[in-house]
Amino acid sequence: MKTANKLTIINDPIYGFITIPNGLIFNLIEHKYFQRLRRISQMGLSYLVYPGAHHTRFHHAIGCVHIMQKALEKLEQKGVSVSAEEKEATMAAILLHDIGHGPFSHAMENSIAEGVHHEQISLQFMEQLNYEFNGSLTLALKIFKGTYHRPFLHQLVSGQLDMDRTDYLKRDSFYTGMAEGNINTDRILAMLNVKDDELMVEEKGIYTIEKFLVARRLMYWQVYLHKTSLVAEQVLVKVLKRAKYLTESGQVLPASKALSYFLKKKNAEGVFDQEALEVFSNLDDYDIISAMKSWCDADDFVLSTLCKIIIDRKLPRIKIKKKPFKKEFIQEERERVKAHYDITDEEVDYFVFTGTLTNQAYTLKKEAINILTKKGKVIDVISASDQLSLKALSKVITKNYICYPKHLN
Repeated sequence: MKTANKLTIINDPIYGFITIPNGLIFNLIEHKYFQRLRRISQMGLSYLVYPGAHHTRFHHAIGCVHIMQKALEKLEQKGVSVSAEEKEATMAAILLHDIGHGPFSHAMENSIAEGVHHEQISLQFMEQLNYEFNGSLTLALKIFKGTYHRPFLHQLVSGQLDMDRTDYLKRDSFYTGMAEGNINTDRILAMLNVKDDELMVEEKGIYTIEKFLVARRLMYWQVYLHKTSLVAEQVLVKVLKRAKYLTESGQVLPASKALSYFLKKKNAEGVFDQEALEVFSNLDDYDIISAMKSWCDADDFVLSTLCKIIIDRKLPRIKIKKKPFKKEFIQEERERVKAHYDITDEEVDYFVFTGTLTNQAYTLKKEAINILTKKGKVIDVISASDQLSLKALSKVITKNYICYPKHLN
């Protein structure tokens, strides 16, 4: 196994110089499963809206390790006991938390890999790596799954104030240029504490957490759920579904070996075997983009048109509102598109479709963000805050959308 024999430093635009620890963490980063993340965009097709959003899941994972290391150091300075083994395992868990993401992840999960979510694939990759690394990830897996007896370590990896969110909010706001999402990472880390092995935020850090939650809400509406990003991802879902349908119908579409495998694979709901995992490890953004470029010339009108929509950025119109759209309006659009393209009712579904989107910045039912008062009392951030808007952030906001081609005569 290759091991760094000198200090490895990465220059990150967010945090500056990041030092990669020798040993397990370095070896995991060197592994081909992790190197694949260099070819997986962090924000999917958001670059069609924010041209700078070309950063990768590799960037994000490295950033997470860095701030996890700093968070654990801050907790140790406050007297929280964390063994060297626990520290390494927690850093390994956060490093690998997104390793199961596929190209344009959520589009994949809703099309050619239905029923298999990236969290499940991440876990399978971690178990495979644990086998290859002779059990070195056993503790990391416990922390990742939340079965370790010290909950705060899992909360740092996966919670409402975890290092995943702490990095991606700052990183995504930087690369999109959306300043509203910028958060004070150093202040957040400095305010963390632990009581009874549960993660806490010291009372004087409450305004920093308020800013964190508001930034999360703004980033979702302005970036992650931006209507143009949303419509682009939905068209990509339609592209992959159409390609899978045509492949299952006996047509041979030009595609990489890895992508062809998933187009042909009849995926049992929620099942991802060892062979599928190995093929998946060779699948990245380039497979999808290259395939779409080829499919622009496909004989199938639906597939070629959908691919041109993304490649040439001729995206459909999308309307969003609180109330569902009237059936008459939806039917009118369907008839208009059907007549213009001379296509069937089934084919119209690829061009005119509806859906819902939801946004919730803070979930009351999940493990709360707890505030530790100066007197040692523990209260939920909503109760501790004098900011009335925080309670509103815990409400689920649902909106309806419809997508349909524009500029049709």
